[in-house]
Amino acid sequence: MSLLHSIKLVVAPPHPAAKPFLIGGGIVAVAGAILPNSWAHAAGVLGLIFVLFCLYFFRDPERIAPTRPGLAIAPADGHVVMVGDAVPPPELGLGPAALPRVAIFLSVLDVHVNRMPVAAEVTAVAYHKGQFLNASLDKASDLNERNALALRLPDGRAMAVVQIAGLVARRILCSAKPGQSFARGERFGIIRFGSRTDLYLPPGTVPLVSVGQTMIGGETVIAEL
Repeated sequence: MSLLHSIKLVVAPPHPAAKPFLIGGGIVAVAGAILPNSWAHAAGVLGLIFVLFCLYFFRDPERIAPTRPGLAIAPADGHVVMVGDAVPPPELGLGPAALPRVAIFLSVLDVHVNRMPVAAEVTAVAYHKGQFLNASLDKASDLNERNALALRLPDGRAMAVVQIAGLVARRILCSAKPGQSFARGERFGIIRFGSRTDLYLPPGTVPLVSVGQTMIGGETVIAEL
C-alpha cells in the first residue's frame, strides 16, 4: 500500500451518518473557543477531539470491487473471527439448514460502512432487538441486536448478510429495502462504534478466507459462487 493510498484512507470524506455527531462536537468546540471560562476551553478541546475522532471513525473511502462474475466479496472491513456452517437468522425465512458463514469483526478503528457482497436483489430486511455483547463472540449472532438482509442472486440462489451490533455499538443503519437491487460493492448501511457483519453463502460454497485474515470491505474476495 502506497503512502498516498494510506493518506486517502484516513482522510476520506465522512459517511452522512456522521453529520449529527460532527455538528454537536463542532458547536462545543466553537463555544469553548469563544467563552472566556477555563472549563469552557476544556470542553472546547474535548469537542474538537470528538470531531476529529468522528471524522476518522465515519470515514467512507471509495472501494473498487472486482469485476469477475461469480465472486462474493467482503461486506465490511475488519478481521475474520469465524468460518463455518451456521443457521441464518430465522426472521429471514431461509429455512433451518446451516449455510457456510463468514463472520467479520469490526473494531472502532475499522471503516464501518457496509457494502453489498454480490450483485443481488434484496428480498427481505428484518430488524431484531437484542443484547450488546462483545461482537466477536459466537453467541452474538443469536443474542445481539441485528439487522438481517436476505439476498437473491440472478440465478435464484439465496444469500444473507447480517449487521450485528457490538459491545459499544448502539445504532445500526440500513438503507436497503425489499425489492431493491444492488451492484456488488455498493453501500447499503453502517454500524456505529464497533460491530460485526456476518455473510451467509449459498449451500456448498467454500469460503476462501481464514480466521484472523484482514478484510477490506468491497474488495476482498470471500468466495467463488
